[in-house]
Amino acid sequence: MTFAKYRSIFTPSTKQQRIENFENYWEFTQQHGGELLENDRDLAIKRDKLAYFKNNPVKLRKPLADPDAFYRNYVEMKDKPESLDRMTLMLTGIYKFARHEWVGIKGAWDVVPDMANSHHIEDKISRVHLAEEFCHVRLFDEMLLTCGLDKVEWVPLSPWKEKVYEQFPKFPGFLMDTPAFVTELMGVTFYCHLYRLFDEVLADEPEVCERLKALLDEITIDEIAHVGQRRNFIGDLGIKISQWLVKPFYTLFFDDIPEVKHLFDVPKMIKDGETFDFNSIPEDMIARSWVPSYCKV
Repeated sequence: MTFAKYRSIFTPSTKQQRIENFENYWEFTQQHGGELLENDRDLAIKRDKLAYFKNNPVKLRKPLADPDAFYRNYVEMKDKPESLDRMTLMLTGIYKFARHEWVGIKGAWDVVPDMANSHHIEDKISRVHLAEEFCHVRLFDEMLLTCGLDKVEWVPLSPWKEKVYEQFPKFPGFLMDTPAFVTELMGVTFYCHLYRLFDEVLADEPEVCERLKALLDEITIDEIAHVGQRRNFIGDLGIKISQWLVKPFYTLFFDDIPEVKHLFDVPKMIKDGETFDFNSIPEDMIARSWVPSYCKV
């Protein structure tokens, strides 16, 4: 019989526990990413990891049959999704998910105080957190390059969506913290399902499959920690609201990416979000990430 090592992410916590966990997370994140390279929106250790992937490239044995299908649909779906092969759908879906992340962090970077003007531990954590997210976009870009897609551009969303993302970081914490937490949780859910999809779609490309998994692991390990970090902003009432918000948030977000329903079991993703407790995450990834103390058994 296997005993659970972790409690639900929606486990109640005291204010004192959350204060202690902020301090613990700050210690973790300084070691995890290395020096913050603020002008480059980068982190030293993560820059070195990306350089390793670039200096040791892996390519598809069999190039994409129709790269134009990707470029025609990666920003906005022009064809019927069911007319595209699963490889193309997966790659355009990855881009669209990462694009939302990129737009969100662009807006937040200009609102969150830089490190020189961060006087509270939460502000310092948020600055490093955003730098990590910029690193993730570079890793997603490397996934696409690995599949031979070297003409990808990171294109803004529609003006009203851009405005929403720009204004969101300016909201007071009692309005922002809960949806921000659910968004991080959605990221981990998506990445866990994407990891399994690699095995299916890339069964004939084992080297590329393993490389995309390695790139995704770097992102997921950060996002696991981000889930705990964002959880730490929320009290007992907020965490109950968060669990209720999982279904509408996941549904709304994934409806905006046409590929998702053709690639994933969305109701299963929602269920995984509502019941998330870290126990399904491999221990080697947990060892490189961070979990709040009140979620440990």
